[in-house]
Amino acid sequence: MPAKILVTGGAGFIGSALIHALNQQGERKILVTDVHLDPLREAHLSFLKYTNYLSAEELLLALQKNDQLLKEITTVFHLGACSSTLEMNRDFLMKNNFQYTKTLAAWSLSRGIRFVYASSAATYGDGSAGMKDDLEGLEKLRPLNLYGESKHLFDLYARDHGWFDHLVGLKYFNVFGPNEDHKKEMRSLVCKAYEQIRDTGRMTLFKSYRSDYAHGEQQRDFIYVQDAVRMTLHLAETKYAHGLFNIGSSVARSWLDLANALFAALHRQPVIDFIEMPEKMRAQYQYHTCADITRLRATGYRTPTTSLEEAIEDYVCNYLIPGKHLGELA
Repeated sequence: MPAKILVTGGAGFIGSALIHALNQQGERKILVTDVHLDPLREAHLSFLKYTNYLSAEELLLALQKNDQLLKEITTVFHLGACSSTLEMNRDFLMKNNFQYTKTLAAWSLSRGIRFVYASSAATYGDGSAGMKDDLEGLEKLRPLNLYGESKHLFDLYARDHGWFDHLVGLKYFNVFGPNEDHKKEMRSLVCKAYEQIRDTGRMTLFKSYRSDYAHGEQQRDFIYVQDAVRMTLHLAETKYAHGLFNIGSSVARSWLDLANALFAALHRQPVIDFIEMPEKMRAQYQYHTCADITRLRATGYRTPTTSLEEAIEDYVCNYLIPGKHLGELA
């Protein structure tokens, strides 16, 4: 049965959460693509409904052959990419994050297919050029790592070729929630610190190396994955929406806020150790992020975002403690 919706990175974190949300809407005609299926990614898909699966390389071949599997696709959610901020292989990132996105976007646009792709808040770098998601001044942004650079280069390419008149790019901020277990060191602090607290009764945070931020007071825009998915689906369904959009809560919260909410969800007193940040991370570290979601709100999105405390409690109590994935809950 031909699919209507293509989700790349569909066995991963945001991708599997998106498919779960589509299933809840009654949608089953979904083609899933991912780089490879390890046991954790397979577990994500085992609770979801979809029509077919292709590897990332198989999808490229299908595009070239105009495969019948793709003949009814009306929407592409391109969420597949290397998301490691520590990846140092520029050639790999350019092939995987930039060239692949360019190929899939060109194919979609040539057929009038709605194309929604994951950019990243990492494109904003240290935030000195602002964190506003309009296209003016896009070239002034200076990402702090190669991952952010690979995402930024496609944003620039899309702008310079007039593609943002038709497609949607999503600048995800600090997304956390169920189905991120396969991400290893790139998992959210909620996921990693939960394991620390479970095993030792305490957790660690990086020290600050700036005098204007006390230890633990570095800030992030944390957004629960269910909220990020709701925003993603809204923009895909709002046909007049095009361009870049920040996907965040629009509230900056500290790492200490996160830590205290996590201990509260576990009914424990906070015990936090501040540790040295690895030298290689210090030059790439963002001390403050906060999404300006004015453009998103202007498209008619009115749903309030889940508070950090509520989101952490749901994640811990309904997924981390019982070890469950999205779609697994009765």
